[in-house]
Amino acid sequence: MTIEDDLHKIAEQEETLRFDTFDLAAAGVLGRLLCDLATERNLPVAIDITFHSMPVFYAALPGSTPDNASWIRRKRNMVLRYFRSSYASGLSLQKQGKTIESNGLSAEDYASHGGSFPIYVNGTGCIGAATVSGLPQRADHNLVVEALALMLGHEPDGLGLPDA
Repeated sequence: MTIEDDLHKIAEQEETLRFDTFDLAAAGVLGRLLCDLATERNLPVAIDITFHSMPVFYAALPGSTPDNASWIRRKRNMVLRYFRSSYASGLSLQKQGKTIESNGLSAEDYASHGGSFPIYVNGTGCIGAATVSGLPQRADHNLVVEALALMLGHEPDGLGLPDA
């Protein structure tokens, strides 16, 4: 797939994976779902759900490292800045031949790598982010998309990005 194909598919994901309502209980359900998917597959990831600016779920699974917490923070910052997935932001920058720094952002605080996805509520907009760190960026992104799709009753296989 080309960058343009990926960006088109991610735009579809961002349009489809929206909640009618989302609260702290829903954040816990999403976090546990991500944790269950990762645990079943023995994935060495850390998982974060942030609701508004409040962290409401965090799990560091076996094999994850302290670096994952930093990656989560930086990827989540991209979502909360641009209200789109961190992977889409990174691909857009790559397509334009730009970096985070050329947008005036610090790489210490922002990471345009896949794995953080906006939590959208219909009629409201982006109210938080679901973030995974520990896998290659495309796999981090797809894991979050899969969990959101399952939670919202969509077929995950039809929404995920194909393997690169």
